Amino acid sequence: QVQLVESGGGLVQAGGSLRLSCAASGRTFSTYTMGWFRQAPGKEREFVASITWNGPHTYYADSVKGRFTISRDDVKNTVYLQMNSLKPEDTAVYYCVADDSVLFSTKGSRYDYWGQGTQVTVSS
Repeated sequence: QVQLVESGGGLVQAGGSLRLSCAASGRTFSTYTMGWFRQAPGKEREFVASITWNGPHTYYADSVKGRFTISRDDVKNTVYLQMNSLKPEDTAVYYCVADDSVLFSTKGSRYDYWGQGTQVTVSS
């Protein structure tokens, strides 16, 4: 079992920045692909970014490319999502995900472990 706990969400004005953190425990973090999904009210859950355990290699949704950066610290068992130039359409609950059998996928069903989510609200 892997437990994921997100933090760092909050309210920010458009153009501002936030950094989300996801602390993992329970298994060998360094061999897991980690990622972030988000879900806005009334919308489907969507892939945001992921980072593999090898390389590592990073992947981003087109909507956040150039503004968000995913990174990981395998010593601290933590993955981060640095979000810059935030827009009102980035408002959502952000979920941390983990899986040890996928290198890259935009499908949430491919990830076995999910955090409880953290709210990000961007005001215009």
